[in-house]
Amino acid sequence: MIDDAVAANATLADGYDPARGGRPAPKMAIVTCADPRLSGILPLLGLAEADVDMIRNVGTVVDDDVIRSLVISTQVLRTKEIMIINHNGCGLTTFTDADLEQRLRDETGRLPIAPARFYAFTDAEANTREQVAKVRQHPWIPAEVPVRGFVFDVDTGRLSEVPPADPPR
Repeated sequence: MIDDAVAANATLADGYDPARGGRPAPKMAIVTCADPRLSGILPLLGLAEADVDMIRNVGTVVDDDVIRSLVISTQVLRTKEIMIINHNGCGLTTFTDADLEQRLRDETGRLPIAPARFYAFTDAEANTREQVAKVRQHPWIPAEVPVRGFVFDVDTGRLSEVPPADPPR
């Protein structure tokens, strides 16, 4: 597939608009899962790609790398809002960290030092609430930047807002 993608790029890049190479100026950052079912979420939100700093990882986990990205997004690119979008049916709800670690040890016979966690969870709303709290509590994310969490239903394409556990800042 990689060879096919490279070959397609050689042809399709002829129609590339060089204006897209300008400095990014997104208005909002979205943290969401890398699940392919969320790849087309921007049109469902009525958002243009240029308006969004899209940050994706498996499980919609706010870890050090996501915080690094959000600090740059808000402090350097000047995004004004942060949206965290989890989803139902996430693969990280199908195992525990300990179960996956044991399975991988059994299959490979090796004990690695990383990753320290896989961030498995059982409840998409609770996980969303936890990720929102991590962002809200970070001292380098401006207090005036709203941080809101949602769960995307992969069966209907609809969002449900997850109320914060603490008062919004």
